[in-house]
Amino acid sequence: MFFQFLHMVTWALLPRWASPLLILSPHLSRRNLLPSTIYSTALLGRTSGRLLHISSSILPARIGRQVRARNSNRLPGSCSFCCGVEASVAVASDDNYGNKQVISVTPRLYDYLLTNVREPEILRELREETATMRGSQMQVSPDQAQLLAMLVQILGAEKCIEVGVYTGYSSLAIALVLPESGRLVACERDAVCLEVAKRYYDRAGVSHKVDVKHGLAADVLRSMIQLGETCSYDFAFVDAEKRMYQEYFELLLQLVRVGGLIVMDNVLWHGKVANPLVMDSKTLSIRNFNRSVMEDKRVSISMVPIGDGMTICRKL
Repeated sequence: MFFQFLHMVTWALLPRWASPLLILSPHLSRRNLLPSTIYSTALLGRTSGRLLHISSSILPARIGRQVRARNSNRLPGSCSFCCGVEASVAVASDDNYGNKQVISVTPRLYDYLLTNVREPEILRELREETATMRGSQMQVSPDQAQLLAMLVQILGAEKCIEVGVYTGYSSLAIALVLPESGRLVACERDAVCLEVAKRYYDRAGVSHKVDVKHGLAADVLRSMIQLGETCSYDFAFVDAEKRMYQEYFELLLQLVRVGGLIVMDNVLWHGKVANPLVMDSKTLSIRNFNRSVMEDKRVSISMVPIGDGMTICRKL
């Protein structure tokens, strides 16, 4: 129901296992993906001119373990060496998962994915304007916004909350699918970014649906609780200060109704959460939040590897 495998597609398997050939090649790895991490590129199953390409920040820790993989088929037009590999796959280190291979999105595959996103013209214009601004990487991706909008539609949501608006891409995507009587409380502390968002709300004709709250989101949420709005919202999306995730979540649990959704963005945090060597405050906060929500019996959850990772929580 929650599209757990929306972004994870099984790669084609060949009928026989290939003998592994493992090459550690830092110069072939992706740069600047995860700071302070040593990267390696593994080329496995080199038979009949076919190669399987896996880039992994945790590969060095797994060198002692036998790595098994099936060959990937080369696509038309690819060269016979690693630069011609068109897709990467990941395999869980625990053999009990059956060596299931899942797609790891490459730039070429992501470009293809984006061509299959139905992005309204007004959202495209906002995205392109935001791309020229400082901090544009904070904007959610079109595929994320499309998923958020679909979740709102599936819920039949009428009352929503967004914590962290930035220039309004995700909130606009949500407002566009809300009914005319719908309401979105949009919390943002940056006045400059809010002006961009409000301009696009006006252009899209959804300003009457969006209740903009300029200030600290935690204060806004507490005020809503004090005003008696508990258990009255259908949907909430959080893409804000990472060190506040647990507090935002606790406040939203009071505001969202049973059966409603809380979606937390950036839960994979550029992959840093899986690297035990990364111990900065934001990474620790997200890592702790992920551990906490995993054990939280008040919600059912689905962590989805879309964008920078989103956890969809349904209040029980």
